[in-house]
Amino acid sequence: MAQLTIVTTAGKRGATLELDPSVFEAPVKPHLFHAEVRRQLAARRSGTHSTKNRHAVSGGGIKPWRQKGTGRARQGSIRSPQWAGGGAVFGPVPRGYEHSLPKKVRAAALRSALSQRLRDGALVVVDEIRLEGFKTKRVAEILAALELAGGSVLIVSEGPDALLERSARNLPGVSVLRAQGLNVYDVLRHAKLLFTRAAVASVQGRLARATREVAS
Repeated sequence: MAQLTIVTTAGKRGATLELDPSVFEAPVKPHLFHAEVRRQLAARRSGTHSTKNRHAVSGGGIKPWRQKGTGRARQGSIRSPQWAGGGAVFGPVPRGYEHSLPKKVRAAALRSALSQRLRDGALVVVDEIRLEGFKTKRVAEILAALELAGGSVLIVSEGPDALLERSARNLPGVSVLRAQGLNVYDVLRHAKLLFTRAAVASVQGRLARATREVAS
């Protein structure tokens, strides 16, 4: 069973935390990373691109010249695609890019991502992060004490924490997520993960429960 040493916000070592092997020692499957990140990014696309076909372009209600006798090719409308200013052929139209993945696949992808980050030594667990007010400087000091300053860091809290979320949002490369919203894309795109002890318990409870449901 994997273990991590819990540290304080001052960087002092504390107790040892045992991690659930079903969550943090799962098989690493890169193809699941690809499938889940692709799903997440596709869901973020607005899909509002649009063009007009020949029926949507204004004008061109009559034939530009008579059908025969002019020596020119027959034409039905100046809004046909071959005319300048005419409609587009098979142009993009508003659409949704979202697609779904089974819940067990998404859970397996997250377990795999967390296991990979643990193997990389990119996971840090802090006892708690308590702020007295909206202080970006204080968050920067905490990251410096944990030797995480200046890099890409994902801070994971157990639940809503307005003080932490607003204090960290001006730090470049630093993101804050609640444990319930932890996802593969954010886990993989940050160099380091900083969990609170309560956040680890929350993530383990959710993913371990998903594992039991699949097994049953």
